[in-house]
Amino acid sequence: MTGRRRVKFTTTWWGAAWIEALERRARLDPNRLPRGRIYARHGHVEDLVLSPGLITARVHGTRIRPYRVIVTVRQLDDPEWDRFLDAVVAKAVHAAALLDGELDPGIVEDATAVGVELLPVAGELRPRCSCPDWADPCKHAAAVCYLVAVELDRDPFDLLELRGRSRDMVMAELRRRRSPGTAEVAAPVVEAAAVAERGATAREAWQRRVGELPHPPPVRPGPGRLAVWPADPPADAPFTAAGLAAVAGDAIDRAWRMSCGDASSALSLDLDADLARRAATALGTPGWATLVERSGVDARELLRRASAWRHAGADGLRAMAEARWKPDVVTMAEARTRLVEAGIPAGRIRVDRNALVVDGVQLRLGHDGRWWRFEKRSNRWELGSAPGETPDELWDGG
Repeated sequence: MTGRRRVKFTTTWWGAAWIEALERRARLDPNRLPRGRIYARHGHVEDLVLSPGLITARVHGTRIRPYRVIVTVRQLDDPEWDRFLDAVVAKAVHAAALLDGELDPGIVEDATAVGVELLPVAGELRPRCSCPDWADPCKHAAAVCYLVAVELDRDPFDLLELRGRSRDMVMAELRRRRSPGTAEVAAPVVEAAAVAERGATAREAWQRRVGELPHPPPVRPGPGRLAVWPADPPADAPFTAAGLAAVAGDAIDRAWRMSCGDASSALSLDLDADLARRAATALGTPGWATLVERSGVDARELLRRASAWRHAGADGLRAMAEARWKPDVVTMAEARTRLVEAGIPAGRIRVDRNALVVDGVQLRLGHDGRWWRFEKRSNRWELGSAPGETPDELWDGG
């Protein structure tokens, strides 16, 4: 799918089933998904490609260049495919429909009955984005996940491809299972389909040898693990093993993020910004309490900074520290109109200097021309998301 346009989804059972799995079973952060859905609807995603175990796309955000998103999907192993295909063959109506080019929704239950999940469950979707937002998923990756539903509306066989086998491979294997005498003929078809790259014609695929077919580079799911130190440092060393491990682990993570996209080394940050960056990494880990103690910063305030960093890095810290100001009346009136058009009753919207206030949410216009969502927690306004180009992009109904 190429081009930027507003998107309406879904129109089929398959698209709806994907969204149901995405929101209820895949265990992605439920606070991030609604903003991704808004991005998906507003046409920020382009060049979406689905291939075995992989979803890639470019997503337009606040920078000139679009962000690069990669979502890895767990592929079914051979025993799982065997159980699934045996289950389909056992149901004549499902096998016949599949061989006729139709994917009956009933095969999802057939697969589940033999311990195979076609739709994603917890841990099977791993999104990565080149944006500075550390949330998992960020709104760009969440938008890409949502738009898979549109692709499944068009061709539900894409779900089988995501799980590791193309339409041709599955149909060839089904024919082989239904007609044991044709196994010798079907096997080369399956093998050729397995190695032919997306976009090659059948003639080209058959004319090449298997070893000549290019393979996509392996996708790294994350940074490598830190090796265990063989011994503690000397007693008089100016560092501890735990401290050295923390520094080395941080360097590994930064290097990996740089290799994946637009993330910087963060070596030029001042002490306050670097503390926020480290706090964002330490959130939810045993190292959080130690960092709070050694930083001398109140835990609530450090959490506030860490959250801002996770949403937008150094830009998030600047937005949080920016003094309130008063834009021109026309700018704020136009922004208010956008919220009304997004479905918010006009009586709920109040203009307060550079902010549109809706209940416990402020959508603030920054001096940089971007909009920032602030949410009131414990009587303090905290950054609630990465920035948007317009205020309605940041509104998710609450």
